[in-house]
Amino acid sequence: MEKLKMNIQHVYKFVTEDEILKQGTNALACNRALHDGSRPGNDFLGWVNLPSSITEDAIKEIEDAAVNLRTRCDVVVIVGIGGSYLGARAVIDSLSNAFDWLQQDRKSPVIMYAGNNISEDYLFELKEYLKNKSFGIINISKSGTTTEPALAFRILKELLEEKVGKGEARQRIVAITDATKGALRMLASKEGYKTFVIPDDVGGRYSVLTPVGLLPIAVAGINIRKLVAGAVAMEKATADNISFEYNLSAIYAVIRNELYKRGKKIEILVNYHPKLHYFAEWWKQLYGESEGKDHKGIFPAAVDFTTDLHSMGQWIQEGERTIFETVISIAQPDKKLEIPSDKEDLDGLNYLSGKRVDEVNKMAELGTRIAHVDGGVPNLLIEIPRLDEESIGQLIYFFEKACGISGYLLGVNPFNQPGVEAYKKNMFALLEKPGYEQETAAIKAKL
Repeated sequence: MEKLKMNIQHVYKFVTEDEILKQGTNALACNRALHDGSRPGNDFLGWVNLPSSITEDAIKEIEDAAVNLRTRCDVVVIVGIGGSYLGARAVIDSLSNAFDWLQQDRKSPVIMYAGNNISEDYLFELKEYLKNKSFGIINISKSGTTTEPALAFRILKELLEEKVGKGEARQRIVAITDATKGALRMLASKEGYKTFVIPDDVGGRYSVLTPVGLLPIAVAGINIRKLVAGAVAMEKATADNISFEYNLSAIYAVIRNELYKRGKKIEILVNYHPKLHYFAEWWKQLYGESEGKDHKGIFPAAVDFTTDLHSMGQWIQEGERTIFETVISIAQPDKKLEIPSDKEDLDGLNYLSGKRVDEVNKMAELGTRIAHVDGGVPNLLIEIPRLDEESIGQLIYFFEKACGISGYLLGVNPFNQPGVEAYKKNMFALLEKPGYEQETAAIKAKL
């Protein structure tokens, strides 16, 4: 298996190699804590050795459930929010044909998403789309009561039962939820849905390599065995017995924290491939929810280049110098397309004739990195061999391990998210949810 690589030469103008190496002992202690559970958040460390602990029986059960949905359904709707859908969507979008959903002779169901917003228009239009489709649902929720997915599931369940009857609907609904408790577990037991368990010791944003991510990914026709194999390789490469100089996740964690100390408060994840857009969305949740607490934390942002060079490029080049960039580069494209010659050459592009489009993209990438570094923007490069299952599996675990180390270096618990409840309390009070009478009175007084 070809390995993920990292190039940090363009941070040395801002943080020296010696300054990075001095933090090695601290980083290794943080990494060790992820393995021995000696720091806060130790009840959510199930992801650390997750890839290597996935059994053949577990993979087979997921594959069998995926075959059932693929056989019965032309469309499968993934119902979930945050970590309950972002990891799956990141992988599916990264590894699927960009226009596959438009094809009539598809080998895999169209994957749609619901429960990640409360837009009436979106849900109405999704329902209209599904009326004439043979569809199924994967409902992902630990509790079954989170507002966005619970609301979407109620609407889609009703539609599915109206279309095919309760008996067939039971065969087309899979619940991924708590092992023993919660509204969704109760409903699944009552209705007889196929179920998978969200492990108690794996938080949502780290759950992509559990059934939460693996089942939707398998339904989309992606090889989950290769995805897991890539993650296993990175688990071994970042283990607690790997020295700092060779532990890429630890090095990345140190660099971003050292840049943060020097006023680089915003990290921009950059890609040059539109299929990685939702990978960046997953990354933003992983780091934002893990580190943004106690009034600390790097703000995670993302751009799709070269597209966003024509919108955000000016700010990145010459705006406030509070940013650094982490670039994801793909060494080899999956397809081949050469630029043709044109007799008139009115666009002046004949000098590129015969070159592959990817060569132009790579020169845009290199030229942009040089320009941004010259403009005062530290730049890290993470290169994966190609856009395939093994590479994405490596990339997922690389960022997960780095996030845990980075959070501990920052001095926060990277595995809780106390701040996400604030808006819910206000929303429930405004909706006059039973049990929130005092909060309702208080918020109405404010208004």
